Amino acid sequence: MKSNQFSWAHFIIRFIMALFLVFASYNPAGYSYYDWAIAQLPDISPIKAFAGIVLLVGWVIFIRATLRSLGVIGITLATAVFGTLFWMIIDSELVSIDNIEAVTYISQVILCLILATGMSWSHVRRRMSGQIDADDVDN
Repeated sequence: MKSNQFSWAHFIIRFIMALFLVFASYNPAGYSYYDWAIAQLPDISPIKAFAGIVLLVGWVIFIRATLRSLGVIGITLATAVFGTLFWMIIDSELVSIDNIEAVTYISQVILCLILATGMSWSHVRRRMSGQIDADDVDN
């Protein structure tokens, strides 16, 4: 068995990392970087600046990987799939559109799913097609 085999566990790890990134940046509960640092501007400290830069690095990694892996069309399709799922949740009245907090949480989870899919897509595509990446070729 190859050491670079991709599994659901790998996707879940990426999803959990995306959850941490998204919810650490902002969440409706008020326990986020936004509430801790941004809402308190202009009061800034080195620790707040450092935490912000760490979050920014995480966002850049996730967004670049997602853009390179899925591309604009893939991101549009993933957004359409998850957006339609969100529409079904609202339409079936599982969540009221007036419940802003619940809608925000659902939207953030959808963003995490898109980011985790983007981080995982090259592995999924490789398994589905049987192709290998140039990085996987042994010299």
